[in-house]
Amino acid sequence: MKIAVAMSGGVDSSSAAALLKDEGHELVGFTMQLWNQRRHVNVDENGDPLPSRCCSLDDVYDARRVAEMLGFPFYVLNLEREFEESVIDPFIASYLSGETPIPCVACNSKLKFASLDKMALSLGCDKVATGHYARVEHDEAADRYRLFRGKNHWKDQTYFLWELTQDQLSRAYFPLGEMLKSEVRDIARDANLYTAEKEESQEICFVPDGKYSEFIDRYLDHEGRSSEIPGAGEIVNTEGEVLSEHSGIHRYTVGQRRGIGISHEKPLYVVKIERQRNRIVVGEKEELLSKEFTARDVNWVAFDEPTEPVRAYVKARYRHNPVPATIHALEGARARIVFDEPQPAITPGQATVFYDGEEVVGGGWIERRPAHQ
Repeated sequence: MKIAVAMSGGVDSSSAAALLKDEGHELVGFTMQLWNQRRHVNVDENGDPLPSRCCSLDDVYDARRVAEMLGFPFYVLNLEREFEESVIDPFIASYLSGETPIPCVACNSKLKFASLDKMALSLGCDKVATGHYARVEHDEAADRYRLFRGKNHWKDQTYFLWELTQDQLSRAYFPLGEMLKSEVRDIARDANLYTAEKEESQEICFVPDGKYSEFIDRYLDHEGRSSEIPGAGEIVNTEGEVLSEHSGIHRYTVGQRRGIGISHEKPLYVVKIERQRNRIVVGEKEELLSKEFTARDVNWVAFDEPTEPVRAYVKARYRHNPVPATIHALEGARARIVFDEPQPAITPGQATVFYDGEEVVGGGWIERRPAHQ
């Protein structure tokens, strides 16, 4: 086949390319330039640039070097404007509204796959390959493409792929889906690739130091929008009693324990962020528990929108072990998810994914956290 390969400059995409090349496919490599490092937003308190894991020059160079070593053409796609519109702006808006977003989902589905898929089609490519740890299979009887977890559940990345459409899944190719990380590095070593020992990034790529609120402050200041930075407000308990003052709601997230700055006989956690009242609600651990929540922009992967309740295992954040729940489809691409047992820290803005064993049933965006139940 002729395959477009997404090249991030890391070991996963490099190994995927090496594996496909060894299988005899015709490859075309692409790296996406997503974030302009010269905008002076990603800097530390001294104004010095932070180490980047988002389309830095080093990553582009590493991707190009792998393509040259493996002998296939390589191109850089400038998607800075699209990235800002589809990922950065919604990320900031979500934080300012009191949510805790996970931008990697939108980046994969609305930007990377959409852009690469379009480019791949224009070049006559049959598939779009990435280094994701996931699997796609075609169910001939149902004439449907199904998405499955990667063999290594710890590295499984279906949490970031549930928004992919049937059309996108029909061309998606995940060569690493059946592999462990150790096997992937062995492929890179055997091919003598420079990226074989390259470390992985653990943070959101455009916030390399993990300090989201500081990134938002710098970005808004850089854009002349400092007036949008949330100001101080009250920290209250679940009874509404004022306990302290916060310095901006975007500096807190549901489930947070550290940094609240309140002395109490029992540990206190952020249980709710009220944007309209500009206040943080804190409570004890049991007050974090919720039996249900609603999700918006639900995408059903395994089948069309169901007319009956669906039993599935539900993941409410990336490192959350899927737990049994019943999903009720609602009008307007929404769903009500009811857990068998209450779960902690259900956070608006995060993605939720539904599983039936290894298969992704669907997913959505956590819309709101109901009152304590």
